[in-house]
Amino acid sequence: GGGSAVREAFRAAARPAHFPLLALPRTSDVLIGLSSGTSDRVTVGEIVDALRHQAFALLVVVLGLPNCLPMPPPIPLISGLLLCFVAIQIMLGLQAPWLPKSLLDKSVARADVAKAISRALPALRRLEKVSRPRLHYFDTPLGMRLIGLLLFAISIGLLVAPPFVGQIPLGLAACLVGLGLVERDGAIVLGGVFFGAGGIALSASFVMAIIRAVTALFF
Repeated sequence: GGGSAVREAFRAAARPAHFPLLALPRTSDVLIGLSSGTSDRVTVGEIVDALRHQAFALLVVVLGLPNCLPMPPPIPLISGLLLCFVAIQIMLGLQAPWLPKSLLDKSVARADVAKAISRALPALRRLEKVSRPRLHYFDTPLGMRLIGLLLFAISIGLLVAPPFVGQIPLGLAACLVGLGLVERDGAIVLGGVFFGAGGIALSASFVMAIIRAVTALFF
């Protein structure tokens, strides 16, 4: 009767719902979308909105990407500051990035973004084809905090990198780490660690050379 109908309705409501898994866009598709806007400039806020499904990992890729090419000094500095901010949040265990409005309102020329993306797309698509979930050491809370520490070191390296070309290994490192996180591929993350170590060593050598030159000049 009515009681059995109510019980059946209750059991139906209590059953777990089954939703189809949403296929997240590939990194290359997201980057193409960023480069194909109509405005002359793209803000950091627009970039974060575009990356909302995989915000931390793809934001790391986007911040590293311009530094994979020779760039004038302001770009590595801005990228380094933003990456430092993101790295600290990863170390703290945040699930999604938070950026102050003053940073979200900062913008870069869309032409520069499009140039960097077009240069990187062939290599990026090759990496996407061969990547697969493996070496899951980084896919843990502790692993993510260690990645945050690595990205923090990369960001400091970007702030003091030799002009125009010194940031390239650090840009490659950030892109590989971010892509490895998106694809859950620890081998790609390890590739980022390798480039990061080289880039940090290069930046440290540059800073030491400046310190030695200043010391010799005044003492």
